[in-house]
Amino acid sequence: MEVFDYMGSWGHEQLMMCTDVEVGLRAVIAIHDTTLGPACGGLRIWPYESETEAVQDALRLSRAMTYKSAAADLPLGGGKAVLIADSHTQKTEALLRSYGRFVETLGGRYLTTTDVGSTGRDLEYVRQETAHVVGLPTTAGGSGDTSIMTGLGIYMGMKACARQVWGTESLAGKKVAMQGFGKVATYTAHHLLKEDAQLVVTDVYDEAMDRARDMGIAVVGADKIYDQECDIFSPCALGGIINKDTIPRLKAQVVAGGANNQLATSKDGEELHRRGILYAPDYILNSGGIINVSAEIGGPYNADRAREKTERIYEIIGRVIEISQSQEVPTSLAADRMAEQRLASVRSIKKLYRPG
Repeated sequence: MEVFDYMGSWGHEQLMMCTDVEVGLRAVIAIHDTTLGPACGGLRIWPYESETEAVQDALRLSRAMTYKSAAADLPLGGGKAVLIADSHTQKTEALLRSYGRFVETLGGRYLTTTDVGSTGRDLEYVRQETAHVVGLPTTAGGSGDTSIMTGLGIYMGMKACARQVWGTESLAGKKVAMQGFGKVATYTAHHLLKEDAQLVVTDVYDEAMDRARDMGIAVVGADKIYDQECDIFSPCALGGIINKDTIPRLKAQVVAGGANNQLATSKDGEELHRRGILYAPDYILNSGGIINVSAEIGGPYNADRAREKTERIYEIIGRVIEISQSQEVPTSLAADRMAEQRLASVRSIKKLYRPG
């Protein structure tokens, strides 16, 4: 991998390699774009097989965060940190605090929060070394569990899709097939059940399947979820599951879920569009988490403000659909164009000199 060529081609600003031999720290912090504000993104703790894999993941995910924040109308850029370690066996206070010291050296260009392998409690250790942390537990003055707002945002996006496809935002009587039933999907399910939607779910973990049964939700085997007769197919687990093999099996009119990177390739977005299946771009639908932590910036966390901004996902998905129709492009491409337009417009005013 030619790192400088990759960064240049995708518009990255900075890549920081962090090491502290004494505590075993090997981390990468990637900053993609700070046009709209400081880069913000989670700390992913994962036992990558190689340094190259870790660098690629940090660069890829930081770019995705730029688009997520831009589309959500947030004053944030895109960043990501990855720490090469097993979060179950190698995560220590010293490791996290060492990472925090490296975040501090960036002087606020990057705000760190949770991601796969890291928790709010972990951030409390990071916070002891830097103030540039968001997503702390409520007991520590932060916004707490981001799953709540993420689940709400997915629900609002589904309603926007329903208005387009069926002429009403009501989801009453609509059948939703959820692939994955973790915390986010569970919160989304609560909203759907209150509106009398019908649900069928699958998950690889028995605990999640039992939780669904306790909520009165039908469950099916992992591979059978693609073949369900449903109105909305909702990917809420792994990425890349909307692909050339699964698309022909889908019987839904809408694909809307919380998983990241749902489309295996850009061509899969085109194929959904060709088949008349409305796809709600994942990085918009699941942006409730970053919206939630952004409500900590510049003052005390305000839950009402976070909820109001998360509910705007309904309007944002509506704008994406309008762009898709007017430009005759898939919604996946329409979302990118909308985010890129906002970035370009803000860059245009930054040519003005501002003293101080």
